[in-house]
Amino acid sequence: MPHKLADVLSRVPSDIEIVQAAAPLPIERIAAEAGIAADELELYGKSKAKVHLSIRDRLRDVPNGKYIVVTAITPTPLGEGKTTTTVGLSQALGAHLGKKVFTCVRQPSQGPTFGIKGGAAGGGYSQIIPMEDFNLHLTGDIHAITASNNLLAAAIDTRMFHEAAQTDEALFDRLCPASKDGTRHFAPVMLRRLKKLGIAKSDPARLTAEERSRFARLDIDPTSITWRRVVDTNDRMLRQITIGQGPEEKGMTRVTGFDIAVASEIMAILALTTGLGDMRERLGRMVIGTSRAGEAITADDLGVGGALTVLMKDAIQPNLMQTLEGTPAFVHAGPFANIAHGNSSIVADQIALKLVGPEGYVLTEAGFGADIGMEKFFNIKCRYSGLVPDCVVMVATIRALKMHGGGPKVVAGQPLDPAYTEEDLVLLEKGCSNLVKMVQNARLFGIPVVVAINRFKDDTPAEIDLVRRLALQADAQDAVMTDHWAQGGAGAVALGKAVIAACEQPSNFRFLYALDLSIEEKIETIVREMYGGAGVKYAPEAEKKIALYNRLGFDKLPICMAKTHLSLSHDPNLKGAPTGFIVPVRDIRASVGAGFLYPLLGAMSTMPGLATRPGYYHIDLDVETGRVIGLS
Repeated sequence: MPHKLADVLSRVPSDIEIVQAAAPLPIERIAAEAGIAADELELYGKSKAKVHLSIRDRLRDVPNGKYIVVTAITPTPLGEGKTTTTVGLSQALGAHLGKKVFTCVRQPSQGPTFGIKGGAAGGGYSQIIPMEDFNLHLTGDIHAITASNNLLAAAIDTRMFHEAAQTDEALFDRLCPASKDGTRHFAPVMLRRLKKLGIAKSDPARLTAEERSRFARLDIDPTSITWRRVVDTNDRMLRQITIGQGPEEKGMTRVTGFDIAVASEIMAILALTTGLGDMRERLGRMVIGTSRAGEAITADDLGVGGALTVLMKDAIQPNLMQTLEGTPAFVHAGPFANIAHGNSSIVADQIALKLVGPEGYVLTEAGFGADIGMEKFFNIKCRYSGLVPDCVVMVATIRALKMHGGGPKVVAGQPLDPAYTEEDLVLLEKGCSNLVKMVQNARLFGIPVVVAINRFKDDTPAEIDLVRRLALQADAQDAVMTDHWAQGGAGAVALGKAVIAACEQPSNFRFLYALDLSIEEKIETIVREMYGGAGVKYAPEAEKKIALYNRLGFDKLPICMAKTHLSLSHDPNLKGAPTGFIVPVRDIRASVGAGFLYPLLGAMSTMPGLATRPGYYHIDLDVETGRVIGLS
């Protein structure tokens, strides 16, 4: 059962000291108490497990619980404790207020874990445990994504290599080799390509010479390829590489590069899929580039869609863990929140909503601020899931609001300026413009908002009262100071009560834009309504892509803006709630399998680098006890 923490220390130890002093309940017990049957559970040791999707069929007639998305104001580089708040609120609802509750969060990349950010299991007395497993390999989902992503990358270059050296007839003969009796057969995935080409034949012998040529030769334009290899390590030297330099590759070199694994479109698909069949279709229709004739080339055209699904068949099952106070948590998927939609998986949310039932609560977290993760949660995730949220929790810190008021630059790893540790109501009130805009953003979707003021030790009562007053004036349902980092669930009881009350309020959920609007209209609606911008300027490459996507029929997809998380605008130096700016769209790319277009607003790095002193300096293993040390 959920349990209140004992022995909470006034001087909060390090994250890893707290979790290693805790004794996780057996995961079978967490599952049983949550309503998961033994045959729906696949154990990965004593403290984590995967849950089969079949549970949705068993619980299909159970009404959903209340659905709450946790988001935030525009953060500082230090982060504002969104995951910590999500976990603390879960503990408050479950262990202190007696509610059925489930937490759904993303799995972190090992890149930031060993880089500068550290882990993402929460913090202080509000964490998901075992924190070490959470932040490292977990059950191998990211490794599965890496393997499938790189199999597709290999398939692209292999196909171009063989097409370059063979005639159409020779290529067809090798793709459909004759058996001993002289007959030929299409692999099942080949029938998908034939259907796409409008060739209604299943016997290779019946194809005309022209049909054989169309089927066999993809004629990929190397300059159009957008698919890159991935690795789950911050390795800046792989951002741009040249491949094909071996003697066997016959001079077929090409400039490409690596992304961090969680930036793969396959990760976005894992988060947005609703089942194995849906995932198979999404993986198959991923577009890797175009032919020289300008036609989209997909994973199924390359014959690899089915193999990718096989590699991902276990990863689609959510990972079950627990919080420090014994409330259940799903940790599943971890798409980037800038170039992708930055939310945990639909299937985890669906299962959790059934498990808690109509009297329960499911907390799901959206990445970065409400202008990014929350907007994409509503406009992309809710569209594909069909789920309707009941409440938004908006996390704010006085530290970040002072930065938005014009406070000194906040740099990770460096001490905070006294402006952030001393009372300054003028600076704070000016910075609350960001909070006001974010609350207004959430209210545009017709959902009640509760502001969680995540307390830091130097925050004063007058500062907390000011933030609360301005949040209520901005049409928040409530604004509550929380101290869950230092106290666990006990520090978020007031927030829990506010969320319960907000979920009882009427809501009128609506999308920000209709899908049948043009690509430009959807982009400009987001810029105007979410960011406060005055307009959009499209670079020639972006205009070229708009024309291409209109021709290929991708124009009805939702929009997933790729922009900085450090400002409401495209410019990280514009703090607070800027207005009047023009957003430059330098390019637009298509994640057709995931189901969105992503405009690039300025330079976006998909492969982080390492600082001079990365986090791995502090991480080691106590070889006597087997315990990880230094992870945060």
